[in-house]
Amino acid sequence: MSAASHNHPPARKISVFGREFTMPRSRGLRIAIGVVLIFGGILGFLPILGFWMVPIGLLVLSYEFAVVRRHRRRLVVWWERRRRLYRLRKPASPAKASFRLDSPG
Repeated sequence: MSAASHNHPPARKISVFGREFTMPRSRGLRIAIGVVLIFGGILGFLPILGFWMVPIGLLVLSYEFAVVRRHRRRLVVWWERRRRLYRLRKPASPAKASFRLDSPG
């Protein structure tokens, strides 16, 4: 490692659906990417652009702004609690239930 590599912070990574994406090192570029994604998502009714871009843009911006990060974290906590409650309430499936159809005669 050279001395110049110590001056740069480590590259930030975003994890989406189990895949990791490396973001640019430039804070301004990350903010620009987030804003462009959100703006493109608002125009999601147009071809090529899509409403899926809004949450991705918010995710990118959440690494830069505490307000957006706080909302993202609340959403993650809410989602995990919901999943945990769903798993606890989900009835256990019976081990090979046998069904018999009786014929009428």
